[in-house]
Amino acid sequence: MLQRFLIAVAAIGLLVVACGDDDDDDSDTPQEEEAAEDGDDGGDPCPGEDQEGDGDEAASGDTVRIEYCGTLDDGSQFDSSLEEGRDPLEFTLGAGEVVPGFDEAVTGMRVGERKTVTIPADQAYGEPDPERIQEVSIEQFGGEVPEVGSQVQASNGATGTILEVTDTTVTVDFNHPLAGEDLTFEIELVEIV
Repeated sequence: MLQRFLIAVAAIGLLVVACGDDDDDDSDTPQEEEAAEDGDDGGDPCPGEDQEGDGDEAASGDTVRIEYCGTLDDGSQFDSSLEEGRDPLEFTLGAGEVVPGFDEAVTGMRVGERKTVTIPADQAYGEPDPERIQEVSIEQFGGEVPEVGSQVQASNGATGTILEVTDTTVTVDFNHPLAGEDLTFEIELVEIV
């Protein structure tokens, strides 16, 4: 499958959807981009201390609503459902809507329970795959010179980050931005819908 992806990128070419610093782009992880730009503001918007819940227990097939904060090993926050204007995250347990380790962490929690879990990279976004780093002709960008760090989208929908630009080529990393990272989450099960 990966080989078909690589052939599709090479054969069809790269379609630049966003080049430069366009904050209006709705990528898969806009909160990660904002957190990287803003850094830790000193406040802790996370759910709080671990506590036991006294409500129903979440099981596979249940639709749940949770509040969460995600941090990396260095303590930097990459995402939070508690940012202004965001609702609790809602997903169905066991349906593959979140990374496997997150699904597993929420399964068995009781409504009102809070806990902190660390999800290893292999249960989150996996390890970076060197084959997902592609070098393409700069001509694929229609005369525009992309900036290192900007996001692009291949014609097959895959999103990548520009790593390097030369006079003739552009190197694009199609790995998830959190590939290779262990993720720590403070989670509170708010509701079983």
